[in-house]
Amino acid sequence: MKLPERKNSGANRRAWGLRAQYAALMVCLLALVASIQGQTQSGPAPSGAASTPSQGLAPVRANYDLAARFMPERIGKLVFDTSVTPHWFESSDRFWYSYETTDGTRYWVVDPAKRSKTPLWDNAKIAASLSTLTNFPYDSQHLPVKHLRLTDNDTKMRFEVEIRKNAVVPNEPKREKSQEDISEEASQTQGNQKQMQQTEAQGQKKEGEEKGEEKPPDTRTLYFEYDLATAGVKRLDNFDAPPKRPKWAAISPDGKSVVFARGQNLYMMDGDNYAKAAKKPGDASVVETQLTTDGADKYSYARVLLPEQEEVVKKEDKGDTNKAGMRVPSVAIHWSKDAKKFALIREDNRKVLDYWVIHSLASPRPTLETYTYEVPGEDNVRVPEIQIFDIASKQHVTVAAKNFVDQYLSIEDAPMRERDREDVRQQRELDESPTALIVPMNRWLADTSDKLYFAATSRDFRRIDVCVADTTSGTPKTLIEERSNVWMDTRPLRMTGNGAELIWWSERDGWGHYYLYDGDGKLKNQITSGEYMADQIISIEEKARVMYFTANGREPNEDPYYTHLYRTGLDGAGLKLLTPGNFSHTAEAPDSGKFFVDTYSRVDTAPKSVLLDGQGTQLADLETTDVKRLLEAGFQYPETFRVKADDGITDLYGVIYKPFDFDPNRKYPLIEYVYPGPQTESVNKTFTPKSPNIPLAQLGFIVIEVGNRGGSPQRDKWYDSYGYGNLRDYGLADKKAAAEQLAALHPYIDLSRVGIWGHSGGGFMSTAALLQYPGFFKAAWSESGNHDNNVYNNTWSEKYHGVREETQKDGTEKFVYEIDKNSELAKNLRGHLMLTTGDMDNNVSMVNTMHVADALIKANKRFEMLVFPGMRHSYMPINTYVIARRGDFFAHWLLGGDETDADILELQREKQATPSKKLAE
Repeated sequence: MKLPERKNSGANRRAWGLRAQYAALMVCLLALVASIQGQTQSGPAPSGAASTPSQGLAPVRANYDLAARFMPERIGKLVFDTSVTPHWFESSDRFWYSYETTDGTRYWVVDPAKRSKTPLWDNAKIAASLSTLTNFPYDSQHLPVKHLRLTDNDTKMRFEVEIRKNAVVPNEPKREKSQEDISEEASQTQGNQKQMQQTEAQGQKKEGEEKGEEKPPDTRTLYFEYDLATAGVKRLDNFDAPPKRPKWAAISPDGKSVVFARGQNLYMMDGDNYAKAAKKPGDASVVETQLTTDGADKYSYARVLLPEQEEVVKKEDKGDTNKAGMRVPSVAIHWSKDAKKFALIREDNRKVLDYWVIHSLASPRPTLETYTYEVPGEDNVRVPEIQIFDIASKQHVTVAAKNFVDQYLSIEDAPMRERDREDVRQQRELDESPTALIVPMNRWLADTSDKLYFAATSRDFRRIDVCVADTTSGTPKTLIEERSNVWMDTRPLRMTGNGAELIWWSERDGWGHYYLYDGDGKLKNQITSGEYMADQIISIEEKARVMYFTANGREPNEDPYYTHLYRTGLDGAGLKLLTPGNFSHTAEAPDSGKFFVDTYSRVDTAPKSVLLDGQGTQLADLETTDVKRLLEAGFQYPETFRVKADDGITDLYGVIYKPFDFDPNRKYPLIEYVYPGPQTESVNKTFTPKSPNIPLAQLGFIVIEVGNRGGSPQRDKWYDSYGYGNLRDYGLADKKAAAEQLAALHPYIDLSRVGIWGHSGGGFMSTAALLQYPGFFKAAWSESGNHDNNVYNNTWSEKYHGVREETQKDGTEKFVYEIDKNSELAKNLRGHLMLTTGDMDNNVSMVNTMHVADALIKANKRFEMLVFPGMRHSYMPINTYVIARRGDFFAHWLLGGDETDADILELQREKQATPSKKLAE
């Protein structure tokens, strides 16, 4: 007997939580009939029907209500901050931070020297002061504080409060509107309306807008100052706030020079003119200096912006009518620390072919977006060049870097300072674009402006040269050479003593470790060694000759993906673990590198943050994530497991998600969430309550995440490079083997009903799994997969799969790329496949999905497909909708659900009436 196919009849529409009852009843009837006839179902279910449970265990029907309770938006109302972000003082090693729980946000100041943690202020007193100073009511749980930052040599803090524009503020001096203010307001209103229309048309509303928290057009900002010594709050009337940093400005370390692009060329202005340009866009008195004249289309000094980013830049630079074009961000600028010079990498894309996406939702007509895009094996690829500019002379030189054919170039920068990190945080706070547009402060590695360190990498990523260039002549010198028969990863180059010593990371012995060289590139000693992966350098104490770094896989009897903080001498002696405990740790340090904020957790443990000194001694407890309401709502932590790979030797580590109403006497379908790697292995290792696999499991599934050989750079190079040359199929056998082992251990897993899903590389892998093991996997949901790597970007594909360099008779080099494609397996489809893609994906073009769809049609196969209008590679703007549709798909094919109603009722119920705008918001 066969379950009914999915229908669209209005007669079948009923509440989401009830729609699966009919199908579930039919499943029970099937089981009863089979029992009467003395039969036990085995093997795959007939097409169009869910398999019935074996071994006589009770079936499971889709629990939509439980799934809806643990959607990410719901979780966001039950648990708030999960880590401490320290904002370090410039004058000391103290820091302040804010931390939100279900009781509201509290603010703290920590003094490592005193081992103290004290309130930054009394929330109740601040609320009372703000109420008095604004005539709006506030309480200690709902402080309206925004953009809090240290000022006046770390003695005061300034913050902002948004109020209604026409509000009467006690004793506020009257401020007459100037014509400039009136014009500004009109332009602002017009710009807001235009951007809102475009944003809605593209379906890319910001998260805050979706919650009804967008800044209303009838508000204004009040500025306040809090004195740390007296605890007094003062309203800053007639305060001229520093102008918002324009997104086109790359500012020098001394603040005296600003670089940007107009049209295709590079321009510069001094600090005084920048202040005028930032305060009043279009000011005719602003003086600019043009630095280049050779910029051209596809060979430009300007950063390539998405259309939505261009709109943001246009909006903030309104009134600028320069015929050379509006000011836009230049390509990434790397400043010398003394601000005398800067460097950049300009790319010649004039021979690179184009890709396109159509803005089908653009108004009033669709528009075409064209961009250069290299696919594997093409002869014409981008040609990078490093240029170094002198601020005083306005002249520049090009570095004569000719290490490899079709090489990649990268400039080595110094670690970002706390002041720069804070600047990036503030830019993100103020960013108004759907796609963040951040201009960070990059300082090149050398302490002086006469040297520029850079790396040259061959097209196949099997050769890397570390070089230094003379910034006056542009003449380079190779210091370190790395060679391998598989692709190589790198870490940022570090140095001590202004280039007297260099610290370089390499996997030359099969594990990632650090090596110490002298300034001329001669190896002095290996700093770290052993069967573990050294990862990121957190800080270096030059006088003590000590390095602090993170690493994976050194501690016995632990998941090797758990990260720990260590210290060691630069001579390789004195290695010490600073963050013990069977958890994964992250560490943040001030510029001095003397202290560390350590946040640690696992998937089955709430995160905790503590303060450590350089010896790993705990100085203070900071915060433990508040999960009380989350647990009260019925949340249960996922479980970890370890199984063997298909070779029976290699350990694989994973996470298992169960329904919160789990019953061991029932039989559950299994769904695998997958991503093949090898640049990352998408298996959660830390507390992740908003994982989309949590609501998926609540429908009535066992959901697992598990690694595969070739899946992660956090293990040895053998593991990481296992898939080299076999990018389509290398991880599939391990995914199947993991599911089989878990089913053997847990009788509640029904191995006759196995699904698989993933995004991007996971979309590629889930489709490949369904087609390579058509009798094992019954349903696959494949999102934005790079199904045909011949039409995906060349960098990722050629690096991780491999490209062959062949010398031609005329002495030129040709790169040959060959790879298996999912479309070649279309004839194997037996299960149920859903292909999804965003129509504006400029990373993994929807062309990949169309190639597979075309092959399936030609093979006369039934499959399903969803194209999301306005979506690029990320689905975050419609994340909740996608989670719900994904759940529908698996419920239908693995549980027998019959979803036909147009409304996703659980999502409809989450929609609230437009909230009344409070007077203070």
